[in-house]
Amino acid sequence: MPELPEVETTRRGIAPHVLGRTVRELVVRQPKLRWPVPETLLQVLPGQTCREVSRRAKYLLLRFDHGTVLIHLGMSGSLTVVDVTRPGPHDHVDIRFDDGATLRLNDPRRFGCVLWLEGNPMAHPLLRDVGPEPWAEGLGEHLYARSRGRRQAVKHFIMDGKVVAGVGNIYANEALFRAGIHPGRAAGRISLGRYEALAGQVVAVLEAALKAGGTTLRDFRGGDGKPGYFQQELAVYGRPGAPCPRCGTAIRPGRHGQRSTFFCPRCQR
Repeated sequence: MPELPEVETTRRGIAPHVLGRTVRELVVRQPKLRWPVPETLLQVLPGQTCREVSRRAKYLLLRFDHGTVLIHLGMSGSLTVVDVTRPGPHDHVDIRFDDGATLRLNDPRRFGCVLWLEGNPMAHPLLRDVGPEPWAEGLGEHLYARSRGRRQAVKHFIMDGKVVAGVGNIYANEALFRAGIHPGRAAGRISLGRYEALAGQVVAVLEAALKAGGTTLRDFRGGDGKPGYFQQELAVYGRPGAPCPRCGTAIRPGRHGQRSTFFCPRCQR
């Protein structure tokens, strides 16, 4: 699934091509995504100009004159700017602009969404309960306060979007390794100091991934169609049996919250 760095990489890639451009046409080839593409979008979007391209958690927000297009990439989707308009089998939605560029959603599993929001987009049910962004000031204190009394695994805790926005499985594994925290440790039994260290490592991992253009494990492509390269820097994720880059102990696999987990049994406590 595209995680926060992949979504932010996509945002940065498409923004220069769509900001200030006016929609000429919307083409919906497959409206049955995770939620149906609203029919009203076909009527209201043409003629409107894109004023802002932003991100909240793993959602992309394209603000137009009279509303906002909310896009989620689902499990395997991508959003790219293309010149050639001939679609492939999983190219479900095109937003065509007045300069000839096309913003195209490709979503093989159809778990993504394209929705039209009027009014404040942050009041929408998909966004209103989302936790702070990882870069928020005082994130360590926030995690510590929210974790008190919780017995759930810390990895599952930091992947909860209502606790903190956009920390997906890959980056949770990597941040916990860097912070030296076992992913199965109870969230409520971690000190403030360790949460502050973890918050710092979450940011460090995400920024490293952004610099590398995200992580391409299967088919992720950024807004410019290029893959991400952070997978070359992964210390534990997807490396069962490989030596820990710190101590040489074999990386162990596991599962927390029905998601694959990778950790060093010696370095992480």
